[in-house]
Parts: sequence; C-alpha cells; structure tokens
Amino acid sequence: MESNYENNQIKVENLYKTYKLGNIEYSALNGISLFIEKGAFKMILGPSGCGKTTLLNMLGGLDSPDKGSILIKFNGKYKNITEFSKKELTQYRREKIGIIFQFYNLIPILTALENVELAARFSGIMNPKLKSKELLENFGLADKVNHYPNQMSGGEQQRVAIARALIKDPVLILADEPTGNLDTKKSDEIYKLLKSLSEDYGKTILIVTHDEDMADKYAQNHIHIRDGTLIKEEQKAHHDIYMNNINKKL
Repeated sequence: MESNYENNQIKVENLYKTYKLGNIEYSALNGISLFIEKGAFKMILGPSGCGKTTLLNMLGGLDSPDKGSILIKFNGKYKNITEFSKKELTQYRREKIGIIFQFYNLIPILTALENVELAARFSGIMNPKLKSKELLENFGLADKVNHYPNQMSGGEQQRVAIARALIKDPVLILADEPTGNLDTKKSDEIYKLLKSLSEDYGKTILIVTHDEDMADKYAQNHIHIRDGTLIKEEQKAHHDIYMNNINKKL
C-alpha cells in the first residue's frame, strides 16, 4: 500500500483512543494504521464495541485520538486533522466530509428539499435550492422533494440523507450502519446507490456495517477490526472470480 501513497486519500498512523467511564478505562482503538486510496469503496467489519464507529468518528473529525495521526488529502495536499483547531475541524466537517447515519438524522420540520438545501447553504454552495432539487431528482425522489421525513419510507429518508451528504461535494463519505433500519430490499437499493457514488462520482466511501452479506456483495475490500485493532484487510474472492470471468469474455 505504501507504493501507492500518492493515490491514497487517507493515511492513518498508530491511532489510539481510550474512554473513561467513572473509574473504568475502555480502550477503543489500539494502534490502528491503514491507508485508503482515492475512490475506494470499503466496508469496515467487526463485532459490536470493536472500535469501528470510533474510527469513523475520528476520520470525520467528530472525535479526537489520544495518540496518532490522520492525514486526509484535499486541495492537493495531505493535512493532519488531529492538529486542527476546533474552528478548523468545524470547517472540515462542514465542507470536506459527508456523514450518513443509521437513523438518517433529518430535521423533521424541514422537507426533503429543505434538509438538503440547508447543508448546501452551510457549505457555501451556489444556487443551493436548484442543485439540491436536481440531486434529489437524480436519486429518484422528484415526487418527494416537498415531503417531510415522516411522510417518507426509511429507504427514501436515507436517500435524502445521502443527498445531503453529497451536496457539498465532499472528499470523503462516511456511513455508519446506513441500512441498519431497512429490510433487505431497501438495503440493497441503498448499497447500490452508495456504490454508484464511488464509481460514477469517484468518491472515497467507508461504511461501518454488521451486514457481511451486503459487504461481500458490494465491496471489493473489507477492513476487519477486533478489540480496537486492525486484524486484516482483504480483497474478496468473489471479486477476483468476477473479474476472471469478465477477462475470459474479452
């Protein structure tokens, strides 16, 4: 992975994080190091409490490590976000990172269009209403732009949340159990949409999930974490088989 350093979007080195609950210390991350290339679509797998969400929060600037560095490449340069001030982290989250949550986190008193438009305005996007409407239409929500979250299905709400994350043209999209509240059919639709963002828009996307079936189906690479430690990163065999079959037809 080092040989492809210039193509990496993320470089994490020796990341540690410990939380204190009263007199008890809980070690969430124990020296994790990894590289993520630009345009990657990767799943982060592991049991509950293994540190997956903590790692995602660190990458998104929502939490800070006790030790280690997180280098994110944007504007042509690597920047260590662990050295950012609070103001710089706020700007980083607002302009560079798109975050997708399990529970959608849409503002209930705003329509689908207003939820996306608000994110666009915070990020300084020109023509925010028009661009938000166009994006929602591209996501198959043309007839839902004026609907409130409680008037939409879970899958529709999550597509609005994805549009909200994408509208700012982020360098990195982070998704924490994005289909945890959806059935298999709706989960499949959301993963197809996220995969297309990587392939069609060239977005770097990291997804925390417990759904190994969907991970096997859609992600070429898996990152496995256990007890706050990176235990392995693997390229799925099904992808190699698929590529071999394609090559035989050429």
